[in-house]
Amino acid sequence: MRRLIPFKVMLLSLGIAACVTINVYFPAAAAEKAADQIIDAVTNRANPQPVAPQPTPPTSRATPEYRPTLLAVVADRAIGLLIPSAHAQQANLDVSTPEVRALTASMTQRFGQLSKYFDSGVVGLTTDGMVQVRDANAAPLAERAVVTRLVAEDNKDRASLYAEIAKGNGHPEWEPEIRRTFARRWIERGAKPGWYYQDAGGAWAKK
Repeated sequence: MRRLIPFKVMLLSLGIAACVTINVYFPAAAAEKAADQIIDAVTNRANPQPVAPQPTPPTSRATPEYRPTLLAVVADRAIGLLIPSAHAQQANLDVSTPEVRALTASMTQRFGQLSKYFDSGVVGLTTDGMVQVRDANAAPLAERAVVTRLVAEDNKDRASLYAEIAKGNGHPEWEPEIRRTFARRWIERGAKPGWYYQDAGGAWAKK
């Protein structure tokens, strides 16, 4: 009978762990930091290093004399697998995956061509983190096809970037929040004075 008690305790621990739900909230601060890093890279404002996820510091027991039993170790590991640390999941967003790096490099190479059209008001930033042709007539006739191509290519990269960041961090459902974060930071951080952007109502405004 006594031999069954540890086994029952372990099953009880697993049952409790299985019934507990951890709500993983969208890491807004980490998303803003990631957006700033990528925007700085695209606009050649800086040469930032990739954000590396910070390891969770090991927990220590209350007293050095404590010696966990085999049952305690098994239960602790089982609960750790079933209930991951919410803090660890919210600490950082990893933007160093090959897909994200490739998309960032592609946008960086294109930015030199797009920037002059931002400066002249031909294109502007939208509320959903994309680029839109605002006034095609402000571009020379011979360059309008180029503007259309650049905008289409950049928007394709932007959409893929937001999706890849969410997917690469194991939460594809975060894509809308990541897109909104980037949209706001592109206007606040990436846009130069004189660039056009859409306000909350969708009207064009000049920074």
